[in-house]
Amino acid sequence: MPVAPPFDLDAHGKPLVGSGVEQAFAFGHLLRQTETLILELFGRGLLSGTTHTCIGQELCQMAVVRALDDADDVVLSNHRNHGHFLTYSGNVTGLLAEVMGREAGVCGGYGGSQHLAFRHFHSNGVQAGMTGIGVGLALALKQRGSRGLVSVMIGDGTLGEGLLYESMNLAAIWKLPVLFVVENNGIAQTTETAYSLGGSIMARGAAFGLRCWELDDAAPDFLGRAEAVVRELRDGAGPGFLSITTRRLGPHSKGDDLRAAEVKAAIAARDPLLALRRQLPEEQAAQLEARNLAFIGAAEQAALASPEARFEALPEHCLRPVEAAGPVPAQDAAQANVRTAINRALRDLLAHDERVVLLGEDLHEPYGGAFKVTAGLSDAFAGRVLSTPISEAGITGCGIGLALAGRRPIVEIMFADFMTLTLDQLYNHAVKFPGMFKDFDVPLLLRAPAGGRRGYGPTHSQSPENLLASVPGLTLLFGSHRHNVGQLLVDAVTRWPNPTVFMEHKLLYSEAQAPGEYLEVPASELDPGAALFPTLQRPAAGTPDITLIAFGGMLSHVEKAAARLQAEEELQVEIITPCLLAPWPRHSLLPLLLERERILVVEESHHQYGISAELLASLAEEGFNGRVARLGLDPVPIAAARSLETAQMIDEARIVDAVLDLL
Repeated sequence: MPVAPPFDLDAHGKPLVGSGVEQAFAFGHLLRQTETLILELFGRGLLSGTTHTCIGQELCQMAVVRALDDADDVVLSNHRNHGHFLTYSGNVTGLLAEVMGREAGVCGGYGGSQHLAFRHFHSNGVQAGMTGIGVGLALALKQRGSRGLVSVMIGDGTLGEGLLYESMNLAAIWKLPVLFVVENNGIAQTTETAYSLGGSIMARGAAFGLRCWELDDAAPDFLGRAEAVVRELRDGAGPGFLSITTRRLGPHSKGDDLRAAEVKAAIAARDPLLALRRQLPEEQAAQLEARNLAFIGAAEQAALASPEARFEALPEHCLRPVEAAGPVPAQDAAQANVRTAINRALRDLLAHDERVVLLGEDLHEPYGGAFKVTAGLSDAFAGRVLSTPISEAGITGCGIGLALAGRRPIVEIMFADFMTLTLDQLYNHAVKFPGMFKDFDVPLLLRAPAGGRRGYGPTHSQSPENLLASVPGLTLLFGSHRHNVGQLLVDAVTRWPNPTVFMEHKLLYSEAQAPGEYLEVPASELDPGAALFPTLQRPAAGTPDITLIAFGGMLSHVEKAAARLQAEEELQVEIITPCLLAPWPRHSLLPLLLERERILVVEESHHQYGISAELLASLAEEGFNGRVARLGLDPVPIAAARSLETAQMIDEARIVDAVLDLL
């Protein structure tokens, strides 16, 4: 017979946990015994993966979460998340099954101990990784006029992570309803805080003008004071910073507790849960403990009875399908230049859909962005075109949070070189939500100007598509002046609900956008997104002697080289230009390319381990018998001096020479 949960649920499905001694001890004991069982499961070989313990921190972990009573409230946690999750959900069976890798797990075994998603609760194993996402979720709540707030749980060890400070800064600037909670247990994994923290914890929050509180979970009125902090934050304006002094009774994970015996003894003596127990009659405390143990035992048996997690079908990708076409703003294929096309598309998107939000550095008037792509938009759409600090990781995380909240964020990264600063947010967060959890979409789009030939030097002239294309689940688009770039952008925002990077070559901003003689290559249904983001082909007059493949800003140089090859060598030249670089549309392109005799792939990036490498590898896998070559930059920094940069860059002469070498 099922054992009834030892707690009631509120209207939002959250355990009702008061600040009185009986309820606080009962739920704290439930958390401790669940955590203890998880360690025992590890010892019995039943734990799937790793886990991190919080034994001794139960009151600290439940304090803020139990006080969140609005349906819109969000809890973002970390690798040490069990207490937060159980206080938010009460789902002991779901947690036990998850850490054992069973179907009954709250995430079906996919997330394990560290990565949980349930309603407005999310956790991740990367320190500070959720802080920027919390800013985006809080911004969405504020824009909706909700009274909900976001609680971001971190440990004192996370105070060494730079993203935390980017996030606190953004929250302060925008006066967002977010509470950063530091669970200060005085030690990270094995390093004491005294050896890893300069200055004081409270000074960190105060430096950004956050409202700051400091509590001790051993104080008799701790839970009531934590609840008062939540009320004060909800009724005020702007973010808060709460540091809670706590102590961990057990090891960081499994068996690495290297603290001295006298230190551990002192921590055990201050145990706030046992202090609560001493305030209860022995018989009542024993009854509460027995009730909890019976419930946990039943939850354990239910979890063990659940089958091991299995895929119904092994997933080949984690991309959501194209959304049904609605009344999206149509964009003209022919435009004065690519800059105008993108600006018009952004304006139409903002006018068409109130969910669209633009974030980026210096987007406001009269500047309008480093390349003037957002000119005129901040005045026309006040509050939805937001200039941000220099904070690439922070604003990318903010974009993820906005996307999770149902917005359609467009984040501009001023130079594509700086995309490296966003990679943790893309690689460990943006693609993980839809990749792991079927109920969570991240329709995020990042725009990034790329490429050289303007003398900007080694960190402002790169084309990092080779790095970005390797992120599983990330869509990478790089249109040319022959594509309808504005329509690509509109479709990516309105119909493609997947994390996407939209690259734009700097030199194309002033290039006329015109389809010319290019035709769309038929898209295979096996290639996600290929029909929405087409590959273009300019056929040769007859059977092609050479097929040139290029994308983005390289297409202009390939076209010039093709004209020379036709005029000087009388060669039949075919040009193919994809805009969808990842996922690579192999099923659409291989039937066409396998019939060719000679193929040259030209790219502006360092071509080793790049787009051309993937293309040619896919040809080899299908038994291609023709000749191939690739042309790209050498693996050295791009020079600032125009004379040196020009020598490094791929031009029409080098393309012509490479073609002649293939003949």
